[in-house]
Amino acid sequence: MEKQTLIDHLNADLAGELSAIIQYLTYAAKATGPFRPQLAAFFLTEVADEQLHAQFLANKIVALGGEPTTTPRAVATANSNREMLEAVLNAERKAVADYTQRAREAEEYGDKGLAIQLEDMIRDESGHSEETERILRDWPL
Repeated sequence: MEKQTLIDHLNADLAGELSAIIQYLTYAAKATGPFRPQLAAFFLTEVADEQLHAQFLANKIVALGGEPTTTPRAVATANSNREMLEAVLNAERKAVADYTQRAREAEEYGDKGLAIQLEDMIRDESGHSEETERILRDWPL
């Protein structure tokens, strides 16, 4: 694994975290209906974890000699609470897959500390996915 390739991949992950922050903030504002307070609180609670992930990634990119991106991935458009929850679930699943791959790349690069931190982030994102799945389980179509 080349250092620049790892930096590029970490920057793609950072773009995903920046997108997640925007997604959660926007969806908290857009939540409607009788469960609006609970959904807004759920979305806003996730912002802190994503912000910590983004800060870690930015710091690591700089430590490796790179420049952290300031451009988020596109945020999925959602017009209902269910669509927002489904978009969040898709984003969290993508983050788990991306960080699983990145942990392998960090091992290959020889950065055990990065691999361990990415595994912790996989745990966080898996927890977010599971919680979202539980909310969606009995959500009306």
